[in-house]
Amino acid sequence: MNSSLMRVIFALVVGLILVIWPNDAANFIVIAVGILFLISGVVSLIGYMMKRSKKDVNAALPLEGVGSFLFGLWLIITPGFFTNIIMFILGFIMILAGIFQISQLTAAKKQVTVPLGFYVIPCLVLIAGIIVVFLPKESIHTIFMIIGISSLVYAASELVNMFKYSKAHQMKMNKSKVEDAKVIEEK
Repeated sequence: MNSSLMRVIFALVVGLILVIWPNDAANFIVIAVGILFLISGVVSLIGYMMKRSKKDVNAALPLEGVGSFLFGLWLIITPGFFTNIIMFILGFIMILAGIFQISQLTAAKKQVTVPLGFYVIPCLVLIAGIIVVFLPKESIHTIFMIIGISSLVYAASELVNMFKYSKAHQMKMNKSKVEDAKVIEEK
């Protein structure tokens, strides 16, 4: 029950943040990733400093630690830049996926009959990709709203399932106690 409650709380918090602040959520995510990189770099640099203080002659400057620290700092300072890059990459992937699906359907059409309705989803994916590439800020709002609403629906369904399971489990335990009492009485 504890893990279910934690999932509900986490999904509610994430869902509410994404629904209430969809535009800022992308920046929060990039900053959070930046903090993780920064922490990783700091830990690596502290380890290096500790080795150096012990006169370890083999202690080489951890370039990946320095890189991680600097990259984390960059993510924290300019999150909007990375949000746009991520959205551009996502849009580009969607465009490629739409084109690939359309080409696969066209190739299959030479072998079998492909109904026109099969082209609807690949065309929608292609259009969505184009929109994401040319309007990244506007589309990120919509994407995060969808994810936020999905998180809230998940949290609600998990909460309902948690109570259903808890009630069923309690009934099973009560039934078990009654059966145990009957066995004791029979002896």
